[in-house]
Amino acid sequence: MISDIKNEINESEKLRTEAKNLLDNAQKKLDTAQTVSNDILDQAKKESDRLVIELNDKFHKSSEIKKNLAENKISQMKEAAIKEIKDASIKIAVDSVKKIISTSIDKSKLDAVFQKNLDETKEQLKKISS
Repeated sequence: MISDIKNEINESEKLRTEAKNLLDNAQKKLDTAQTVSNDILDQAKKESDRLVIELNDKFHKSSEIKKNLAENKISQMKEAAIKEIKDASIKIAVDSVKKIISTSIDKSKLDAVFQKNLDETKEQLKKISS
């Protein structure tokens, strides 16, 4: 009977050692899984941070490009408006000169003065247009 009890104790000791080994293995696997899980989460966080920075940079670059395009368009519109104003001013000045000349000089002198003023006006237009 003592021998049977000793065998049972030895068998229990073996089972306890196997259970402890299984528990230790399971704990190692759990620790490894936890480490891998943390690594995956860290990598995902780094990747998401990188993507946020990249998207932010792209957004700012796109905004800068749109801003530059808008500024260029505004500049072109301003230049076109200034040109229109100059052209209208020149037309008004030429018309005024014609009217003044035609009403203040007799017909014999009119052609010579008109041609002279017209030539001077054309010269001024060339200077302004340049």
